[in-house]
Amino acid sequence: MPTMPTESEQAGARKALLTIFWDSEGVVHKEFLERGNTVNSTKYVNTLEKLKARLRRVRSEKVSIIHHNNARPHTSLETRTALDCLGLRILPHRPCSLDLAPSDFLFPKLKDYETDEDVKNAFLSWCRDKTADFFTDGIQQVDGRWLC
Repeated sequence: MPTMPTESEQAGARKALLTIFWDSEGVVHKEFLERGNTVNSTKYVNTLEKLKARLRRVRSEKVSIIHHNNARPHTSLETRTALDCLGLRILPHRPCSLDLAPSDFLFPKLKDYETDEDVKNAFLSWCRDKTADFFTDGIQQVDGRWLC
């Protein structure tokens, strides 16, 4: 289940930050970060706790493996401890693998939106239009790049 905080451009230099978890069936959990906030270990652990609760509801029969990059909030002691306590397994991110941004294929460029709410609505609409085949293909893209 790849994840990656993805910055979507909006209205010039302004940015909206989205953390998304998805699998071969579609988006499992998403969080938009409020403007002015940053993702630190505590925030990321809180997100992982929400993800675990969501997984229990919608993917209880599956084993979940998280793939995220090596950003500090993803690799801190606090996060590693929480992942262990939550029983979430990790597929390690290969060192120096900038081409392995697991969620880059998901997003269209979100430009020309006036507000954060416009970006959120555009993203949610875009997600609703995607089939399970789209997400299965994305898993295969990640798998193919991981094995290279």
